[in-house]
Amino acid sequence: MNTTILSSTFLLTILLSVGLFFFIKASVKDRTQAVQLISGQPQESLLAQLQQYFTQRAYRVAAVDAAQNQVVFQGFVRPSWFLAIFLSLLAAVGLLCLSLVLSQLFPGAATLFLGLELLSPLAGLFYWQKAGRTEQVSLKLEDSPREGTEQAQSLITVTAHRDELAALQQALNLTPCD
Repeated sequence: MNTTILSSTFLLTILLSVGLFFFIKASVKDRTQAVQLISGQPQESLLAQLQQYFTQRAYRVAAVDAAQNQVVFQGFVRPSWFLAIFLSLLAAVGLLCLSLVLSQLFPGAATLFLGLELLSPLAGLFYWQKAGRTEQVSLKLEDSPREGTEQAQSLITVTAHRDELAALQQALNLTPCD
């Protein structure tokens, strides 16, 4: 085979391997955000709905600050079996490609390079150990009068994982504050 083709294939495989490494690393990245949401309900009924919502999602009340109308919920986020297996399969394919290119470049060590495939379950193990963690959701409720009307609405400042924020907005029909 032409060495130019092998060299360029090796370079592209190395670049894809670097991308795969960062993809696996990003699978456990903390994606906590703070957002302000508006609800047309009074604080008391909204707080009861929020507590029921988070209780259904396996969170529990960790702290309450009545003076500031702030509640902190805490819950354990389980890792996904699907994602652990998916990341292991991606790592297996990536390591197989790398080992095939290396075995073409260095035919004497082909068996050694194919042994790199045994490292692929480490991607799933890495995800499994890092993704299962305790997360907190912080809520702060305030009254916010609507412009042009006397009807009060509630302003909620929520700090949580971005997926949890999206689910909360959809479940309770909350709108983001502009």
